[in-house]
Amino acid sequence: MNRIDRIAEVAKRHVDSGALSGIEWSILRAGDVWTRGRYGLADGINNIPMPERPIYRIFSMTKPVVSAMAMMLVEQGRLRLFDPLAAYLPEFAEMQVLQADGSHAPAGLITIEHLLTHRAGLSYGFLANCPVAPLYRAADLRDTTLSLAAFVARVAEQPLAYEPGTQWRYSVATDVLARVLEVVTGQRLPDLLQEYILGPIGTKDTGFWVEPARTDRIMPMFGRSNLDDIMDFDSAPQALIPADMSKDQPHDNPDFYRGGTGLFSTLADYLLIARFLQTGKAPDGSRLLSEKSVQMMWTDRIPAHQKPLKIDAFTFGGYGWGLAGRVMTDLGQAQFLTETGECGWAGAASTFFWIDPKNDLIGVVMTQYLGSKIPIGEDFQTAVYQAL
Repeated sequence: MNRIDRIAEVAKRHVDSGALSGIEWSILRAGDVWTRGRYGLADGINNIPMPERPIYRIFSMTKPVVSAMAMMLVEQGRLRLFDPLAAYLPEFAEMQVLQADGSHAPAGLITIEHLLTHRAGLSYGFLANCPVAPLYRAADLRDTTLSLAAFVARVAEQPLAYEPGTQWRYSVATDVLARVLEVVTGQRLPDLLQEYILGPIGTKDTGFWVEPARTDRIMPMFGRSNLDDIMDFDSAPQALIPADMSKDQPHDNPDFYRGGTGLFSTLADYLLIARFLQTGKAPDGSRLLSEKSVQMMWTDRIPAHQKPLKIDAFTFGGYGWGLAGRVMTDLGQAQFLTETGECGWAGAASTFFWIDPKNDLIGVVMTQYLGSKIPIGEDFQTAVYQAL
C-alpha cells in the first residue's frame, strides 16, 4: 500500500467496522489540496448516502472562531487580556470557590485571558471528576431556550471549581467570553462572526442554524443524545446508535447560539476557517487579524506545573494551550505523530482540525458521532504525518 493510501484506509477501517457512518477529510499543504476524500454513508443504518457538501455540527470547533473574534477586539483596543471579567459582566464580581468540605471561599478576579485559556475556574457538566459538574447538570445548562445572556447568568450562579489562574480545566469559558464580546460591541455573536470572519473569508454554510432549504444536507448524528453523557464510556465495541440533537443543538432555532459550541459548518467552509486561523488572512490575501495576534493565539500560555492538560482520563501529552486552542510544545510527550507548534482543536461529535505552521499543513476531518471512543482525528493525523 502506498503511504498516502493509508489516510483513506483510516476512514475505511472505522466505517467498515460499524463504528462510524461516514467520514470526509481534506489535507492542505501550502494552501493547496494535497489529499482529500470521503467514505461511507450519511446514515449507515438506513443506507442513506452522503449529500453533496454535508453540513456538520462542529460543537467545540466553534471555540477558535470566537477566540479569534476576541483577538480582533483586542487589536481594536476595545478589549484587553488583563481586563477583569466583572468589568463587563458584573454577575461575576463576587464568585466563590467550592472547597473540598463543601464550603465556599471568596475567589480572586477572573480575567479575559483566563477565559481564553480555560483557567477561569469554570467547568462542564460532563466532567466526571469535577466537583462542580453535578451543579452544572442540576442547573440545566443544556437548556437551549436560554439566551446567551441568561445562560451566562446561570453559570455565574454556580461556584468555581478552583481559584482562577491556578488550573487548566476545559469549560464553558468561551461561552462566557462570547457574552463579553456582545457587551463590548452591542452586537449579537452571530452577527459579529459573520461581519468580521465568516463573511470576509467566504463561508457559505457556516452559522448557528440551518435554513429550511439546506436541512436535507445536515449529517445525521450517532452516539449520545446528551452532552452531559459524552464521557460515560463502556467497554463494548462502538456501534451506530441514532442520536437526537433537538435538545442540545437544534438546527432550526436562529435564537440559539453559544460561544463554545453551536456552529454548523462544512468541510469546505472549515478549511477556509482553518486557513484564516493559520494566517490571519482572507482568501484574497486581505489581512483580518495581524501576524502578531495569530502568533499569540497559537503560543502556549500554560505554566509547566499545570500540565499535562487533561479532560477526565484523556491526557493531552506534550500539549499546552494558547488563546485559541491546543499547541504542541514537547514532542517527547506526544502520543501520536505531530510536529512542534502543531495546533488546533476538535468537536464533541468527532470533528477535528489541526494546523502545522512549520510544514504549512492544515488537516480537517468531519464525521458525526457524539461521545466516540475512537480518536478519529488523531488517527488521521498519524496517517498524514507518516505519509509526508
